[in-house]
Amino acid sequence: MSNTIPPNPRRGEVWDVDFDPTIGAEIQKIRPAVVVSINGIGRLPLKLVAPITDWKTHFSGRIWLVNVKPTNTNGLTKESGVDVLQVKSLDVQRFLTKRGQLTATLMTEISAAIAAIIDYQ
Repeated sequence: MSNTIPPNPRRGEVWDVDFDPTIGAEIQKIRPAVVVSINGIGRLPLKLVAPITDWKTHFSGRIWLVNVKPTNTNGLTKESGVDVLQVKSLDVQRFLTKRGQLTATLMTEISAAIAAIIDYQ
């Protein structure tokens, strides 16, 4: 049994996360992701995350992709997109390194995109 303390990712934080193993079209490899679940929810060491991918110009207007510009605060190095269509629950053992934190405004946009893709009214 390991003596290391598992990470405690918090809502709005950007982490490098290990998404492998994956199947089919699921997002894969180690990549940044933002924690979208609220802090303290649930009893298991799980966090709901949305993976972050490189931004492409044709992503504009797609409701499931939220554009994020790189800043010193969020720890991203290039223009990116939060892909809320691939939101998933992951064990905290998959969280490798904390990069930074997204703004409250971006988290509101991400929450609105999640609501849109599930047709929440």
